[in-house]
Amino acid sequence: MRNIPTTKTQDFFRILLGLFMITAAIGHFTFQRADFQAQVPNWIPMDKDLVVILSGVVEIALGLSMLFLTRYKIVVGIALAIFYVLVFPGNIAQYLNGTPAFGLDTDQARLIRLFFQPVLIFLALWSTGAIGYFRRKV
Repeated sequence: MRNIPTTKTQDFFRILLGLFMITAAIGHFTFQRADFQAQVPNWIPMDKDLVVILSGVVEIALGLSMLFLTRYKIVVGIALAIFYVLVFPGNIAQYLNGTPAFGLDTDQARLIRLFFQPVLIFLALWSTGAIGYFRRKV
């Protein structure tokens, strides 16, 4: 998968997403651990703390990849978008179960948060040039 040129604006958002993912990963391991555990759906057949730790490892890997693996940024962007899709059921579970976490202590706040996941998916694909890559392939 050959990279296509990206704009400075796209690069800015790619770097921002990378930093966001690294910060989130640190939260998984430390100060936001309980909040992330609250998002793990009850139907996941694993210990919630283990899920939080493993997803934190994935987040830090994706964050570092967004920053440093620019040669593979399209692949990394697709991987990050897939990750955002895979963790979305946790956001839905938090809303449906009325679980307070991350300061989201009302149903309205939890509902509004659901609309940000598609934005993250779009940014992961757009900022890495993956959308342009797919357009050229069609």
